Amino acid sequence: MNQPLAYVHPQAKIARNVVIEPFTTIHANVHIGSGTWIGSNVTIMEGARIGKNCRIFPGAVISAIPQDLKFEGEDSLTVIGDNTTVRECVTINRGTSASGETRIGKDVLIMATVHIAHDCVIGDNAIIVN
Repeated sequence: MNQPLAYVHPQAKIARNVVIEPFTTIHANVHIGSGTWIGSNVTIMEGARIGKNCRIFPGAVISAIPQDLKFEGEDSLTVIGDNTTVRECVTINRGTSASGETRIGKDVLIMATVHIAHDCVIGDNAIIVN
């Protein structure tokens, strides 16, 4: 993990064998499971819970605040299951107070430029395209 050109907040919980490529930013209150690869220029914001053996490609933004005028900064999550692939320039917003989380199952493929909105629930083995 020791990538000098990436920023990892000291309160982020990153498993030992996670690969983080240059110019990635990982905020506080983030958990990333073992075997996950994070490409360059990825932003992982507060409230992200990323499972084991995931792949997150360059330009993705994970757990940004919801695009919802009712959102008032409450705590919420983005939960991504094991073995999920998030391709280039995907955006995933965390939940609102309505559900508290955006949830993506295991073994999911999210193709390039997809937007997953707040409070969405995606089951296991799904393929999401734009």
